[in-house]
Amino acid sequence: PADAATAEEIADRFTACLDDAIGILPDAFHVLDELRRRGLRLALITNGAAAPQRAKIERFDLGRRFDHVQIEEEAGVGKPEPAAYLRAMGKLQVTAAETWMVGDNIEWEVVAPQRLGIFAVWADLHGRGLPPGSDVRPDMIVRTLSDLLPALA
Repeated sequence: PADAATAEEIADRFTACLDDAIGILPDAFHVLDELRRRGLRLALITNGAAAPQRAKIERFDLGRRFDHVQIEEEAGVGKPEPAAYLRAMGKLQVTAAETWMVGDNIEWEVVAPQRLGIFAVWADLHGRGLPPGSDVRPDMIVRTLSDLLPALA
């Protein structure tokens, strides 16, 4: 049987493989830079522990593209808790009616934000559509981040 040290090494290697597989959507930098050029205030809200999330933010040079970066462990609250969205809106000094939430998680980026009056954009990146029988109705569905730009013109 594997000992604790072997099990830990396997877990560490698995985590490293997952981290290596994480990438940025092909149009992400272009879209973020264009939104900032248009004067929109942007926040990144991410769940999880600070160290791995900060490492990803630095790895992909995301910090400079956002006016506010909010990591669950640092903020003390994460999606889908209403306080997570309210905190980010407070940092940007915007109302729910002025806010769009974009993401690929139906519960965290559509259902929860809509309860607060936030315009919810579901990124259906794989084109699978809403789950059969779903009563969730995103305000907008995009296949790529670039699909946002005409709507924000």
